[in-house]
Amino acid sequence: MSQSNEFSGKTAVISGAAGGIGLALSEALAAQGMNIVMADIDAAALAQSSEDLRSKGYKVITCSLDVTDYAQWEGVVAEAKEAFGKIHMVINNAGVGGSPGKIEDSEAETWRWVMDVNVMGVLYGAQACVPAIKEHGEGGWVLNVASMAGLMGMPYAGAYCASKAAVVSMTESWMPELEPFNIHTSVLCPAFVKTRIHESYRNRQEKYAVATEKRIDKEKLKAGAKAATMAVESGIPVSMLAERVLEALRSKQTYIYTHPNYRKVTRGRAKAIDNGFVDAENSSVVGHLINDDIVTF
Repeated sequence: MSQSNEFSGKTAVISGAAGGIGLALSEALAAQGMNIVMADIDAAALAQSSEDLRSKGYKVITCSLDVTDYAQWEGVVAEAKEAFGKIHMVINNAGVGGSPGKIEDSEAETWRWVMDVNVMGVLYGAQACVPAIKEHGEGGWVLNVASMAGLMGMPYAGAYCASKAAVVSMTESWMPELEPFNIHTSVLCPAFVKTRIHESYRNRQEKYAVATEKRIDKEKLKAGAKAATMAVESGIPVSMLAERVLEALRSKQTYIYTHPNYRKVTRGRAKAIDNGFVDAENSSVVGHLINDDIVTF
C-alpha cells in the first residue's frame, strides 16, 4: 500500500461503489491509502465488494444509498465524518443506461429515472459533500463520471446522452466555483468499459415504474439492447480505467479520457461548432455583433 502521495490518509465518498467503475476506483484509491466510503443501492453486492476490500487491509465503510434521495446523501456524509472525521473527495459515479429506442418510443418514466439518477444524483452528491470538503480547508476533489456519450451523442440513446452532457456542463460550471477552495473538479468521459450498465434495470426504483399499458414492446428494443451489450462487453477493463483516473487526477486534468481514439470525434464536433460561428459572422442579421464584448461571470 502506497502511503507517500496526495491521497494517503484522506477520505473518498464513492457512489455506485458496489461494482464496475465505482468498485475499481474504491480499490485503486484504497491502495493509495485513502479511507473509502462505499455507497450503493445494491446492498448484497455492496456487502460482498466491501468485504473483499477489507480482506486486503483497506479502510472501508459502507452506506446504503439511493442517489435520487438527498436525505440519504446527508446520511452518507454523516456516517463518513463519524468514521473518518473528514471528507476530501466525492466521486459521483452511480449511473444508469436507460433503454435504447426511437424518439417516439421513449418512456417518460424512463427519462425521469435516467435524469434523476445521472443528473440529480450528481447534484445531490455535490450538494451534500462539497460543504464537508470546504469546512476543513485542506482542499480536495470532485470527480463526476460522465461518458463520451455526453460529448458526441448517440442515436437511440437520447436520455443517456442528455444526462451525461449535463454532467459535463455541471463540472465545467463547478470548476471555477470550487477552484478558490483548492477543490479540483474533474469529469470522467470514458467510452465503453466492461461494467453492468447495460443491466441497469436490475436496480430500477419502484417510483420510476412504467404502467403496463405504457411499456414499450420488448421486441422493439431487442436489437438496441443486443448492440449495447456487445459494446459494453468489448470495453476496456475497469482496472485500466481506475489507473488512468489516478494518473489524470495527479496531473490535475479537468477532462479525463480513457479512449484517446475518440479524439477525432470531438474534433469533428468542435469543427461543426466553429462552422456555425463562421456562418453567424457572415450573417446579415447578427454579423455586426462580432466586435461586441463577451459577457463572462
